[in-house]
Amino acid sequence: MKDYIVRATAGDGQIRAFAATTGNLVEEARKRHDTSPVATAALGRLLTAGAMMGGMMKNETDVLTLQIKGDGPLGGITVTADAKGDVKGYVDHPEAMMPPKNGKLDVGGAVGIGLLNVIKDMGLKEPYVGQTILQTSEIAEDLTYYFATSEQVLSSVGLGVLMNKDNTVHCAGGFIVQVMPFISDEVLDKLEENIKKISSVTSMLDNGHTPEQMLEQVLDGLNVEFTDTMDTQFKCNCSHERIEKAIISIGKKDIQEMIDDGKEVEVKCHFCNTAYTFSVEELKQILKQAKR
Repeated sequence: MKDYIVRATAGDGQIRAFAATTGNLVEEARKRHDTSPVATAALGRLLTAGAMMGGMMKNETDVLTLQIKGDGPLGGITVTADAKGDVKGYVDHPEAMMPPKNGKLDVGGAVGIGLLNVIKDMGLKEPYVGQTILQTSEIAEDLTYYFATSEQVLSSVGLGVLMNKDNTVHCAGGFIVQVMPFISDEVLDKLEENIKKISSVTSMLDNGHTPEQMLEQVLDGLNVEFTDTMDTQFKCNCSHERIEKAIISIGKKDIQEMIDDGKEVEVKCHFCNTAYTFSVEELKQILKQAKR
């Protein structure tokens, strides 16, 4: 199934909703970072949420960053998304393992106790920063709590990543459903009843549900209207030039030390693990630029 995000409204505009399939995107992240199963599940859930939340932003230049900082073996997880469906991310300790809990990957245990930061850079002087304490560290519930407390929007977030026996990604996806302040009790009751009835995101995806079918189930009986769809993918905007700028920023002294070592230097992009090599000659050119 191809990766895409669908947007919808329901209850005559009293509800807005997003759903996505992200299996290819999460598998791409797994391959790039060589993540363990529990790291794949945690990063995959946050990438899926990032893709949908990026799609909520108004302008093409807006950038969203989701950061989880926990005391579990995974360390931190960082995801960046834009309004066009491009998303990238990494986990501090991709090799971290955790024994299963109730037969499932223990994402909460692997993340641990900590904080969720949501940073929205919308081209204003200062980016918007929202911070909440992790509630369950399972990520979906933490985002539900974030929306309620930081953005005062009642929401329901469902996220899931299902792995194959060979530790590749079988399927991944999720949904975000948000209610408007003027929602009627009747519509809210029906929505809550639907959410209680739905099976997990992974079981819906495993049964071949598309994002539209997921929302039809979550918004059953609420007159769902699909407004648009958007492709989503793992995409990093790193380049030789950007990494060069990053080297300039570390300062002349450190660049000179690299030159004195007399060896080419390899720099890896955090987000996509692409390696860039710089020869001693290139480093000398970079030092000249730094001196300017």
